[in-house]
Amino acid sequence: MYSKSKTFLRGTIDILPLMIPVVPFGIIFGAIGIELGFGPYLTYATSIIIFSGASQIVFLQLISAGASSLVAITSSSVVSTRHLLYGAVVSQHLNHLSIYWKIVLSYLLTDQAFAVSNEYFKKNTQNKFKHYHLVGAGFTLWFIWQFTTIIGIVLGSVVPDELGLTFTIPLTFLALLINYFRNIDHLIVIILSGISSIVFFEAPFKSYIIIASIIALTGAMVLIKIKKWIFGYQ
Repeated sequence: MYSKSKTFLRGTIDILPLMIPVVPFGIIFGAIGIELGFGPYLTYATSIIIFSGASQIVFLQLISAGASSLVAITSSSVVSTRHLLYGAVVSQHLNHLSIYWKIVLSYLLTDQAFAVSNEYFKKNTQNKFKHYHLVGAGFTLWFIWQFTTIIGIVLGSVVPDELGLTFTIPLTFLALLINYFRNIDHLIVIILSGISSIVFFEAPFKSYIIIASIIALTGAMVLIKIKKWIFGYQ
């Protein structure tokens, strides 16, 4: 028998194993925010407003480097464009919901929440409360992310400046990308994006992330076209 509370709890339980890498990531982000010169309130505000680890790091790093707010916001948005795909995929299961529910769920729709909830949606199509699974999964991640951000802010405030924590920024992104190295297509796009970032690093308004993203996206589309032409993929 389906119920709101049981479905919510199921979402919480399903996402817990995926919280293992989120904990250190949240702590690192909070510490990095302080290291880059942002106060605890602004650093924490990004976790509330943006609620996307990679995008938050990009936003703070660009602002600290002197980029305009428009470039920082655009660049961090580009990093999160994958959420457009997530939304499109789960929307088929949530069409019956009100606009209020759709706004709430879109805020909670992270990588991890999408992974577990989309699978649940496909297996439990008859559950009229199935959106509570995404609420449970998303809220659990949200709470852990906020809590670990606070821990990172506290640690960042007491770590001596001489130690420096900015070196963890590239290491953090490398950890996020490591799973993609197993696929040659992904690896090609990653290398293309990296080279483009270096070539256009001095672009006006710190817009190299936007330029590199466009080039990488174009490269990915070309790869898809080539594979279709050679192997006849549909």
